[in-house]
Amino acid sequence: MHELQPKTMKLKADEVEKLLKSLNISPIQLPKISITDTGLPDGCEISDVVKIERIVDGKNVSYYRVVTI
Repeated sequence: MHELQPKTMKLKADEVEKLLKSLNISPIQLPKISITDTGLPDGCEISDVVKIERIVDGKNVSYYRVVTI
């Protein structure tokens, strides 16, 4: 992984459930990321939820995406 590439990790099922409950949404309402995206960690499949962590102005910011075709 390149040093400028944001850290990306696949969430476990219980983490996804907790996230969706806290945001009061369904997985289909999350932004999408393509299965062919080179930034995805190994082992990701369609409908998995990934967390992308970036550092913005010295603060950690997290984004969530659902893997699609």
